[in-house]
Amino acid sequence: MPRWAMIVGIALLLAVAMFASLATGRVWLSPSALIDGIFAPKPNLAWLILTELRLPRAILALMVGATLGLAGAALQGLLRNPLAEPGLLGVSSGASLGAVIAIYFGLSGSFALATPLLGIVGAVLAGALTFTFGRGGTLTLILAGAAVSGLTGAGLNLALNFAPSPYAAYEITTWLLGSLADRDWGQLGLAAPFIIIGWIALALTGRAIDALTLGEAQAESLGIDLGRTRALALAGTALAVGAATSVTGAIGFIGLVAPHLVRPFVGHQPSRLLLPSALLGAVLLMAADIATRIIPTANELKLGVLTSMVGTPLFFWLVVRLKRMSP
Repeated sequence: MPRWAMIVGIALLLAVAMFASLATGRVWLSPSALIDGIFAPKPNLAWLILTELRLPRAILALMVGATLGLAGAALQGLLRNPLAEPGLLGVSSGASLGAVIAIYFGLSGSFALATPLLGIVGAVLAGALTFTFGRGGTLTLILAGAAVSGLTGAGLNLALNFAPSPYAAYEITTWLLGSLADRDWGQLGLAAPFIIIGWIALALTGRAIDALTLGEAQAESLGIDLGRTRALALAGTALAVGAATSVTGAIGFIGLVAPHLVRPFVGHQPSRLLLPSALLGAVLLMAADIATRIIPTANELKLGVLTSMVGTPLFFWLVVRLKRMSP
């Protein structure tokens, strides 16, 4: 299958998922109701549901899913590790810790954007810490990321252990489960600039990660600045994934699975994976978000829980597949 045909196909799937996301919820909106809501005198019920609830949620699902897919593809190429994903560098857990600090100290109650804002700060600081201690090479970067993830994970557990009230503990736990519910234009507006800057930084690594398939020494002989490449990838991941996680909470497996699903159709050139992985990541996350709304449960199923339930079997399949392919 030509790469352009696959990209067009995924883009069409994304358009269908976007429309389904706008129509799905506690109040179902048929295509005619959506059209009437757009063109009828405003305000009307369908228009309010669409613009205040469904549209920011759908756009956020698109941006977060694309971020996870793009970052996963870039990191797998950079680290030459098929199991790499955004959480490997400690960025996701750093964003989670920043957001939890806002909840723990009650800042989220007095300032609505405190949670995503501190989440972004936490992601950037975690990324900077990983880069500072991981400058020695790819293996050092992975180990530094694991250490930062452990450190921020300990901070999260400490916050839960000393939560000032049962309500705070419940709010922290609920946030960590990951969700797109009740997200508004303010949160989207805060995260979007950081996400877009992160996208640009990750896209600029394309030529370098292609050269890295030959090895680090060979890439340097071709004029690739490995330090700059790692800095771009880490900064892009910290900004984009950090901003996404700071708004939605922890959402796993999208960044790991999306590149592997498109790789058989585009080959193993890392730069060719970036755009298809971003589009498929958006499709997967939006489909998962739709599923959380239509699965009949007393309380809405959290998005992070669903992606983990679906992603874990795929992860085991991937491990078995890689084991069979290894010599």
